[in-house]
Amino acid sequence: MTWQNWAGTATADPAQRYWPRSTEEIADAIKDAAAAGLTVRALGSGHSFTPTAATSGAALDLSGWAGVISADANSGLVTVRSGTTIRRLNAALDVLGLAMPNLGDIDAQTIAGAISTGTHGTGARLGGIATAVAALELILADGSVVSCSPQQRPDLFAAAQVGLGALGVISTVTLKCVPAFDLSADERPMPLGEVLERFGEFAASNDHFEFYWFPYGKNALVKRNNRGTELPRMPAWRHFFEYEVMENAAFGALCRTGRAVPALIKPLNRFAAGTLSKRAYSAPSHQVFVTPRRVRFVESEYAVPRESLLDVLGELRAAVPRLADPVMFPVEVRVAAADDIWLSTAYGRGSAYVAIHQYAGLPYQEYFRALESIAAAVGGRPHWGKMHTRDAAQLGELYPRFADFLRVRDEVDPDRRFANSYLEQVLGP
Repeated sequence: MTWQNWAGTATADPAQRYWPRSTEEIADAIKDAAAAGLTVRALGSGHSFTPTAATSGAALDLSGWAGVISADANSGLVTVRSGTTIRRLNAALDVLGLAMPNLGDIDAQTIAGAISTGTHGTGARLGGIATAVAALELILADGSVVSCSPQQRPDLFAAAQVGLGALGVISTVTLKCVPAFDLSADERPMPLGEVLERFGEFAASNDHFEFYWFPYGKNALVKRNNRGTELPRMPAWRHFFEYEVMENAAFGALCRTGRAVPALIKPLNRFAAGTLSKRAYSAPSHQVFVTPRRVRFVESEYAVPRESLLDVLGELRAAVPRLADPVMFPVEVRVAAADDIWLSTAYGRGSAYVAIHQYAGLPYQEYFRALESIAAAVGGRPHWGKMHTRDAAQLGELYPRFADFLRVRDEVDPDRRFANSYLEQVLGP
């Protein structure tokens, strides 16, 4: 019965576990848990680094509640069961000639988990995955099944788009998809100074832009993805070599060496930065967005006002050499458009995301505290699914609609059926 997340940063021992395969079974499980005096949390794929899904009460494993329910190629509206992984969703959409307008680089999450924690990709004119949600169906604390959308129960919808599982169990998600499209991907090493100098240009002139910076190296890996098929397909052997051999097997070996001999981490990090290769190819969008991640790590990420990014990175670059424990993994920087979702990290402002990582098993606390302090000074908002120490009092100052979210929560879950320790931290008791 023990549950553990992907990164090994959270574990739980639920008193009861359910595997519902219908809306009715989800509702029955919630009622059963309530009768037993148990709290309820839905389990996705465990890709949150925070204990978002952890519970000592009743755990609802939604892995058997997956697949597409309906799809309309003309409108682009596709309704899926909440336990559907993004990988499975992408495969189904591809058959239908549709695609998600934007994605992150991991496709193992369930669609409900991804939107509930504010998962996002990159693109200065595009929002996170939750901005593609057109409607939701939830099962509330009393077992009732309700639908919400911008037209139907709009406050519940605005809260539940990034709802942390605090309002009910999402049973279905209706997505506004787009016609399938290819992306031309340009990935190349570039001096970090040039990347920072041209950051505004790169963010504005590309559909999707991000970069990875190795903390002790001079180069960054710049990724620019744009709609179109101007570039040739990448041969299968090259794709395997670049993404499986180099980015997973070889990098994983470097990380294990660094963990065994920490004095080697800085030179290994510089070596990894020096082996970055140039790649240019076209592929269906979901194949470009998604990158296999087989090397385990822990992560913290903050959304900061886009105009503050260079200052934040400057302070982070100054802080890294002072850390007692060196850093093996690169820093990832992405961008997103402002949106109007109440608990979205991009609510009301164009945002830049700074994500820091450490190889699993290496010390990370001082590093993560450093980013948190730097980001907090400019009103940074922590990713709900990544490691942080912010609490409800601090977060309430960062989200203009925080009180509205709590009001909706009081309306639909007054007895805190869906509470856990993480929600007590970020939303209050």
